[in-house]
Amino acid sequence: MKLLDQAGPDYLSERLEDDSSFQPIPSNGICTRLGDKWTVQVIWRLAIADDRRLRFSEIKREVEGITQRMLTLTLRNLERDGLVERHYFPEVPPRVEYEITEMGKSMFHALEGINMWIRENLPRVKQLRQTYDTNKR
Repeated sequence: MKLLDQAGPDYLSERLEDDSSFQPIPSNGICTRLGDKWTVQVIWRLAIADDRRLRFSEIKREVEGITQRMLTLTLRNLERDGLVERHYFPEVPPRVEYEITEMGKSMFHALEGINMWIRENLPRVKQLRQTYDTNKR
C-alpha cells in the first residue's frame, strides 16, 4: 500500500476510479461520535468483555477519567445507534448491564484496522510533528 505523500497527486483520484466501492459518506453523525473522547474506549471495553455484560460501574472503573455523566451520555448514544444493548433489572437496588451488539462488534473490527494504522504510522507522525513544531519556531 502506498502512503499518500509517496503516491503523488493523482493517487486518490486513481484509487476512486479503480475502487468503485469506496465512496465518501456524507456527514451522518457516526464519524463525529467515533471522534469523541469516550466512544471508542467504551466500545473497546465492551468488545473485550468475552461476551458478557458489564455493569455501569465496571465500565466507569475501567475507562479512566470518564465522568458518570459522560459515560451515561456515551452509552445512551451507543444504544441509540444500535451498537450497545442495555439490560435493566428491576431489583432493589436496580441493576443495569450493557453489552455490545453484533453491529457494535463489527465496528470494533473496523476500529482494529485504524488501530493497526496508528501502530504502523505513529512513530512517523511523531517525527513529522516534531519537525513541524521545530520549523514553526
